[in-house]
Amino acid sequence: MQTFKAGKNLVIAGCRITDGKITRSAQARVLRQNAKVFDGKISSLRRGKDDVREVATGYECGIVLEDFNEFEVGDIIEAYAQERVKP
Repeated sequence: MQTFKAGKNLVIAGCRITDGKITRSAQARVLRQNAKVFDGKISSLRRGKDDVREVATGYECGIVLEDFNEFEVGDIIEAYAQERVKP
């Protein structure tokens, strides 16, 4: 939805969760015009001024990703978790 600068090199993505939930321990990928721009870890997840573990559908939050600051309005952030499956 919107980006916010916090300090010299930190950019926060202001987001609304449209489907599912997002957790701080999840991996995330940034899609811009259906092309993957970044794939990495979530560094920080906040609701207002509070640091939270997860945010559910319909709520707004701020997301900081490790080693990524080039957010643009309209980017889509997909969160996912990798699980090991025993054969």
